[in-house]
Amino acid sequence: MYSTFVTIHSVLFLVVLALGILSIYKGLTGKTFGESDRKVGLFYMISLHTQLLVGLVLYLALSPITTAAFADFGAAMKDSATRLILVEHVTVNIIAIVLATVVNAKNKKAITDAAKFKNMWLLNGLGLVLILSRIPWSRLAALFA
Repeated sequence: MYSTFVTIHSVLFLVVLALGILSIYKGLTGKTFGESDRKVGLFYMISLHTQLLVGLVLYLALSPITTAAFADFGAAMKDSATRLILVEHVTVNIIAIVLATVVNAKNKKAITDAAKFKNMWLLNGLGLVLILSRIPWSRLAALFA
């Protein structure tokens, strides 16, 4: 079950990455904010929330890494790879999810198309940079090798 959820979490990352890049691109190049622009932001936010749910199942129930880390939290904090999974990955990605949610909320209230596009590229861009900064790349590479 663990490996299935890790695979889902990793493949869903590719969806998040593609939608995040598309959202930033649309935000930077858009002229008139239309339904397709709104949906890209919405689907990006939905993919992030789905990713969070899958990640929480891993984090709280299935991962042998977190299970072992919670058994000796002090030792886990001294190991940078374990700390990345246990604290940094989760915290920073939740901040990115909040940013994407804020974009959708702000764009419902924004009056001008320019403001909506700015929200898309700026906040979703910041969120995507945060996500990319806290990915355990060695684990992801091993999965797709």
